[in-house]
Amino acid sequence: MEFRELECFVVLSEELHFARTAERLYVSPGRVSQLMRSLESRIGARLFHRTSRRVRLTPLGERFLTDLRPAYDGLTSAVGRAKAAAREVTGVLRVGFLATPTDVVTGSVRAFESCHPGCEVELVELPLSDPFGKLREGRVDLAFTLLPVDEPDLATGPGLNRVSYELGVSVRHPWAGRAVIDAEELAGIRLIGLDGPAPRAWLERITPSLTPRGRVIPRAGAVSTGQEGLTQVALGRGGMLFCAPTAAHHRRPDVSFVPVRGLPPSILGLAWVKEAETAAIRAFGAAAAGQAAVAGPMVA
Repeated sequence: MEFRELECFVVLSEELHFARTAERLYVSPGRVSQLMRSLESRIGARLFHRTSRRVRLTPLGERFLTDLRPAYDGLTSAVGRAKAAAREVTGVLRVGFLATPTDVVTGSVRAFESCHPGCEVELVELPLSDPFGKLREGRVDLAFTLLPVDEPDLATGPGLNRVSYELGVSVRHPWAGRAVIDAEELAGIRLIGLDGPAPRAWLERITPSLTPRGRVIPRAGAVSTGQEGLTQVALGRGGMLFCAPTAAHHRRPDVSFVPVRGLPPSILGLAWVKEAETAAIRAFGAAAAGQAAVAGPMVA
C-alpha cells in the first residue's frame, strides 16, 4: 500500500473537500481522486460518499481512519525526525584522504569543525589503488580525491588546489639532485604503477603510460599505497610520481624528489556518493571551498 494514498486519505478525511486537499498536498484535485480510487480498490470498498455538494466518510472509512491514525501519526513523526536529523550537522563525519593529509585536508577539517563544533571529523586513509571503494562501501562519507572524476554514481565539488608533480627516485639514481626534468624524459625511466581496482583514468593520472607527446613510459611493477611505492623507490626499483605537497611531506634521506615540467597539474577535490549526500557532506564541501579561497590558488 502506498504511503501517498494513506496521506491523501487522512488529509481528505480532515478537509472533506477535494480542492483543499489538493492544495495541502500540492497536487491537482484529479490526482486526489486518482489516489482515493486506488486506495478504495486495494481495500475493496468505498471510503467516502461523494456528491457534487458534499464529501463525507462512509462507516468503513470512519473505522479505517480510527485504526489508521495512530500508525500514520507515528510514521509521519518518524519521517519528520529523520528529515530534521538529515539537516543537522552533528555526530561523526568520516573523510577519506589519499596517502598524506596535506594542508588542504587538515585546513578543511579545521575550518569545518570551527563552523560546526557538534560534528567531529574522522580521517581515514584511502589506498591509491582503490580511491572509491570505501566511499561505495559506506566506510567513509566523502573523500579527497584527484579531479576530474568520471564515475556516474559519484558527485564532486570544485577543485581545491592545483599543484605540480615531482618524480621520486632513489638517491643513487642518475637523476637524483637534478633541478627539474621534462615530462618527455619519463620515457627513460621505469615508473612504479598501481595494483588495484582503480578506474583506468585514475591509474593514468597517477602513473601515465605515455608522455604528453605519446612516448611509451615503461613500468616497474605495481603497489597499492604510497608508502609501498616509496619503499620500492628507495630500493632503486623504479620511479614514482607524487604531487608536490605529498613529496614535501615524505622527504627522506634515501629518496630524491625531482620537479617534473610539462605534466597537467594535480587537482585535489572532494567526492561522495550522490545518493548518500547529507547536510554534513554539503557543509564540509562548503568549508573546504571557503578554506581554499582564503588560502588562494596553490601551484607548486
